[in-house]
Amino acid sequence: MKKRKMQQINFNTIDDFLDFLPEEELKIVEFLRQIILDCMPDCIEKLSYNVPYYRRHSNVCFIWPASIKWGNSENKGVRLGFTNGNLLSDDIDYLEKGERKQVYWKDFMSLKEIDTDLLKSYIFEALVVDEERAKAKNIKKHKLN
Repeated sequence: MKKRKMQQINFNTIDDFLDFLPEEELKIVEFLRQIILDCMPDCIEKLSYNVPYYRRHSNVCFIWPASIKWGNSENKGVRLGFTNGNLLSDDIDYLEKGERKQVYWKDFMSLKEIDTDLLKSYIFEALVVDEERAKAKNIKKHKLN
């Protein structure tokens, strides 16, 4: 039985990814990318699943435009996802959860929908969560040794 490919494209670099995007998505992606890089200038930006993920100790967030398909998914706009969104405070229900237990996100159809200050607060909290999880992992590792 032949394994079904989840994606029909493959990018080697972030620039390849950016060059592929339609103009409207590119504007949103570049804006979100700049917000992320401003919030975590020391992050590692790496392609996974053909989209950029941003990490410090582990993956913190990702940008997933609708033009980058995954299986049969039909997203619209550009998704900013938090890999540990379930650990973020979201009293205002800003993030979408769908049927997911861990990864939460926000989809943007245009630049004007992006509340930069609010988004930065979520990114900063996600960085705190990443730091706390890394410390907890190190403590656990030291206790085992």
